[in-house]
Amino acid sequence: MNQPHRSALLAPRRAAKVVAALGAAALLLTGCGSDKDDEGAGGKGGADKAGSSATRTVKDATGKAVKVPAHPKRIVTLTQEDLDAVLALGIKPVGITNGQGMNKPPAYLADKVEGVDVVGNLLQPVMDKVIAAKPDLILAGDMQDEQVLEQLREITPATLVTMAPTDEWKLSFRGVGNAVNKLDKANEVISDHEAAAKSAGAKLGADKGAEVSIVRWNPDGPSWMEKKQFAGGVALEMGLKRPKAQNKDGNAHTPSLSLEKIDQIDGDWLFLSTLTSDGEKALKDVQSKPAYKGLNAVKKKHAVTVDGSVWSTRGGPLAGEAVVEDITKALTAS
Repeated sequence: MNQPHRSALLAPRRAAKVVAALGAAALLLTGCGSDKDDEGAGGKGGADKAGSSATRTVKDATGKAVKVPAHPKRIVTLTQEDLDAVLALGIKPVGITNGQGMNKPPAYLADKVEGVDVVGNLLQPVMDKVIAAKPDLILAGDMQDEQVLEQLREITPATLVTMAPTDEWKLSFRGVGNAVNKLDKANEVISDHEAAAKSAGAKLGADKGAEVSIVRWNPDGPSWMEKKQFAGGVALEMGLKRPKAQNKDGNAHTPSLSLEKIDQIDGDWLFLSTLTSDGEKALKDVQSKPAYKGLNAVKKKHAVTVDGSVWSTRGGPLAGEAVVEDITKALTAS
């Protein structure tokens, strides 16, 4: 899952919400209503009688119909994005995986998962540990290994692929919200995020509407993120722009660039992240080279190092909050 992610505003605002909601309904984890054995769980008394045995049927990101608990109590997340999502919905999982390229949970979520069992690395669950967590729902991110999925479904049939490779974070988040029976809450969280981003962008003073370059430094060089990649989308929500070279409408990132093309990563501001120790070393090494020092953002001391586990992933509400805070802190301190 070494891909970045995406989100961008649609206009007008009301139409955006309708389109996004329809997209979520059509593509991801769409609730198909109660099963007959718990008919009436939505306020007719069925849930009270059935208790924890009540179920709903939803579709996951692959279109597979999956029966899930109406009110899951023991959730295991296999990706950072799923973890971000359930935490934003007020749910503490019973099992999580380490962050991308890390041997621990992502730093920006660490205080929220203290004491939660780690059941493996990103999309690499240790089955004995998953079994020990006794999950009634497993959120499997963009897991594509059918053999692993089969093993997870033996632990609990309520195992969901929550995102397709090209899904932007709001679509995936709405899907997780529906899977845990909190879709209304998910929509509320997204609306709050969009309002907070717009408000923060309006307070950037002289840097309001600045061009921001968003770059991940890999061991073999930098890659800039397209506009609808997660952090790029948050920047757009804040009213910021992208440099002309990066004004691409996709949701991925470029191949690693050579030093001869390093001018493509320049901008009014340059936000740099890494995901591995090798990438961190490569970034440190290049910072002494003339090509890097010659960038306008570097000369103006507008190059900012940020957390790759937030900026270079598919994203979620809590990661979005962190990106807004990072941008605000950098641009208002200048």
